[in-house]
Formats: sequence, C-alpha cells, structure tokens
Amino acid sequence: MKIYNKEYCDHGRRHIYLFGIKVFSYRGRLSKFDKIYARRFNGLSPKEIRYCLEKQFQEKAGYTLNLDNPKTFNEKLQWLKLYYHNPLMTKCADKVAVREYIDEKIGSEYLIPCLGVWDNPDDIDFDKLPSRFVLKVNWGSGQNIIVQDKSKLDIMATRQLLSQWMHREHNHYFAFFEWPYKNIKPKIIAEQYIEQKDGKLLDYKFFCFDGVPKYCQVDVDRYTNHTRCFYDMEYNKQEFTTLYPYYRGDIVKPKNFEEMKKIVATLSQGFPHVRVDLFAIDDKIYVGEMTFFHGAGHENFEPIEWDRKLGDLLILPKEK
Repeated sequence: MKIYNKEYCDHGRRHIYLFGIKVFSYRGRLSKFDKIYARRFNGLSPKEIRYCLEKQFQEKAGYTLNLDNPKTFNEKLQWLKLYYHNPLMTKCADKVAVREYIDEKIGSEYLIPCLGVWDNPDDIDFDKLPSRFVLKVNWGSGQNIIVQDKSKLDIMATRQLLSQWMHREHNHYFAFFEWPYKNIKPKIIAEQYIEQKDGKLLDYKFFCFDGVPKYCQVDVDRYTNHTRCFYDMEYNKQEFTTLYPYYRGDIVKPKNFEEMKKIVATLSQGFPHVRVDLFAIDDKIYVGEMTFFHGAGHENFEPIEWDRKLGDLLILPKEK
C-alpha cells in the first residue's frame, strides 16, 4: 500500500512527506518553517502562509518564488493560492459537489454514474456495489481505490485507508495551502468503473485559461511506466513534459476532440486557470475532475522555458 504520510530520520536528518511528496526536511532543532507549519490546523496569518509557500516552493520547484512579480506558471499558481479565493472553486474542487456544477453547465450525461456517497467508510454496504467500481475521497488528489474484482478486495483495509484519507491532514489546504479545499466536508463517493475497449483508460487533462483551453496533457501507463505528453488545440504534439518522462509515441486523436474542447471551455469560464480532466469512452465523454493547482504548483517543466510559456497564458486578477 502506498504511503501517503510518513516521517523518518536518515543520518540525523528528519524528512516529512505528505501525499508521497516531501514537504520539508531538516537536521537538528525545529526550524522557523517547522514551527509555523505545525500550527497550520489552528490557522495561520497570510504572512505566515506566504512564508510556508516560499519554503515549499524552493524545496519542490527548485527556484526562488517571486510572489510580488510572478512570471512562471508555477509561481502564478502560488499567487492564486494566497490571493484568489473564489467561492465557486470550493464547489468545483469537491468531487461530490462538482457533479451539480457539471449538470448545470453541460448536462448529467457527462457525469460518471454515481453508485453512492457516504460520510463514513463504515456506512458503505459493499454487498450492494457491483464487482467493479471506483472509490474516491472528495477533497483529495490521487486518493482513489480502483476495484476491478470485488471478491479480492480487503474490505477492512479499504475502510481503514478511506478513514485515514478523511482526516484533515489529507486535505490539500493543510498540505500545500490550496484554498478551495479548505472548507470541503470530507465524503466518500463510489463511481462506476469505466475503461476503453482495449482495457486502458486515457485521461485527457485540459489546461484552460480564462475559459480558453490551450493544452491537453495525456498520461500513458500511469500505474506501471508513467510517461506523459502534451498536445495543443489543433492536436499538434508539443515538445515538453512535466514531472514524468516525455512520451515519445503518438496518441491517436480522440474522434470527439472538438466536443471535448467545447466542454472544457464551458466548465472553465470565469476562472483565471483550471485544469479540466476528461475521459473519452467510445462515443461518450465523461468529466473526471476540475483542478485549480496542477501538481500543487510544484511540477518541474522539461524544458524549463515552458514554465514561463504557460505562465504567460495565466493572467492574474488585478486585485488580490
């Protein structure tokens, strides 16, 4: 089972991971960052949050964060964390509540069929679920349990993991100060299992800026040999990637790509930036989720100049 939170010492140096990502590490006595970060559940001032953002950014992105004059994509995502708090973002980041938003904007036919919603993992009646399904926690990223054969599922371990994910330390606000997650009430949702005819499931992640989709990220073999690539809106493959190695093959253009572009344009209206994830199953399109802070704003670009190129597309609000 993947470890999402852990803390360990290595040659006297203390390392702390959240969601599998190293948040910080230090040697010896608690640093200023440690002391501030330890109080995050009780509320921090904007100045303290800014300090934590700068420390985390240096650790993960590898360069100094400039919040006074942000230029890169990753820098501007940190600015939005601190200064842009649109209440609609909370609804759209909530994997349960966003279903209402999707229904209102484009219709229920684009929703993955819901099998149940619960406040407590002990309330799930697994006997009533089909042999294949997906369990998710509504306020996280990567907190999914994909069940392809219920007869092989360890139900007790599943309940324990879901219970762990519903603790507030797994809320992305308290990990990386992603504001939309702060006021989400944790819930569990079960959705219908979906896959393509070849048994795979490509995830098309559209990067949208002020309601205009610009690039689509496609991930390949995400559970084995994870690679990814990007396409523009004319479906020309781009020569950059983030976090994972560049996929050098070609991905066949979805036959409903133009419809996908219209869908994400509608859903992303009114936001400076949002990533809208879609699945294309035969002739059907499903909306996966809406993400306002891709990779928490820490993913390195390769080549690095693409961090600035996408940053140029993200126009920040004039007022904080």
